[in-house]
Amino acid sequence: MVAHLQNPKLLTLPLATALALKERSLGRRVVFTNGCFDVLHAGHVYLLNEASKFGDILFLGLNDDDSVRRLKGPGRPKQPFELRAYTLAGLEAVDYIVPFSEDTPIELIRAIRPDVLVKGGDYTIDTIVGAAEVLSWGGRVEVVPLFGGISTSGILGR
Repeated sequence: MVAHLQNPKLLTLPLATALALKERSLGRRVVFTNGCFDVLHAGHVYLLNEASKFGDILFLGLNDDDSVRRLKGPGRPKQPFELRAYTLAGLEAVDYIVPFSEDTPIELIRAIRPDVLVKGGDYTIDTIVGAAEVLSWGGRVEVVPLFGGISTSGILGR
């Protein structure tokens, strides 16, 4: 087991919701993206850097270990939640990390109410969870092109 790592960027959903509301009240644009980020690679870093450019504050929804296992299979995650969150917190582009245990981040999206929802180029607006909700309150949905064809599955397959 991993010793507890201090992570000031890690927020509970109620705290993230209140902070997003406060940031919007100050005229700042809230951006949201999500993922498992099991084996952090250049494609992930590119996505997060690009996502941060769409607004003033980036919230990252991070799947907990059980939801990664349900989505990716019994051999995953390769890294436990605490290490994934700690690594992601080290990236300047990421302002806050919010864990979630569901298979999708829809509850986070509904609570945080981002102005911009961002996903990678392996998605289309029709397949992005939360896109309809974000568009319904006047937000935007952005798809960032994939970076060099890099994927976690490809890395793990080597």
